[in-house]
Amino acid sequence: MLFNPVVILGLFIAVPLIEIVILIQLGSVVGVFTTIGIVIATAVIGTTLLRQQGFGVLARATETMQSGEAPIEPVVEGVLLLIAGAFLLTPGLLTDAVGFTLLVPVARRGAARWLIQRVLNAGNVTFTTFGRGEDADGFGSNEDGFGGGPVPGEQDRPRQRSGRPPDVIDGEFERLDEKTHRPRGDNGKKH
Repeated sequence: MLFNPVVILGLFIAVPLIEIVILIQLGSVVGVFTTIGIVIATAVIGTTLLRQQGFGVLARATETMQSGEAPIEPVVEGVLLLIAGAFLLTPGLLTDAVGFTLLVPVARRGAARWLIQRVLNAGNVTFTTFGRGEDADGFGSNEDGFGGGPVPGEQDRPRQRSGRPPDVIDGEFERLDEKTHRPRGDNGKKH
């Protein structure tokens, strides 16, 4: 419902109108220059806080990946921080309030979990995480319920004894410089 095009169009029309009304009302109470100062101050303070919060979310995503889990929640939090930044840079007090709310870690994590749950409930979403061991189907999983499970369509493929699909090849490679293995003047043609 939230991603309905009619709802989005309504928001694009309603939010700027509400912002204009709020700014006019505030300007009539505190003055035009004070209102402009408030809008500029919220943008500056917001971008400073946004930068700090962004580094924190990046650190959490890195820790999550290093532990072998998929960094789903930190990635969604990062998207919410981008939205918060857009709201804070948009002139208006309503959008600033939403932006500042998304900068509060507890509120942002709650919104991220809510969004993840909505996406998971809306359809068949599966993904694979590797590196923390394997469960019965040969794919990694994690405790929070977000990892594991086959890639869509994968359950129809035949499996080898290892539980992996036959087209997965484990190995290492080394890139060799072509010049060190060919005589000068040879352009790769066989004689």
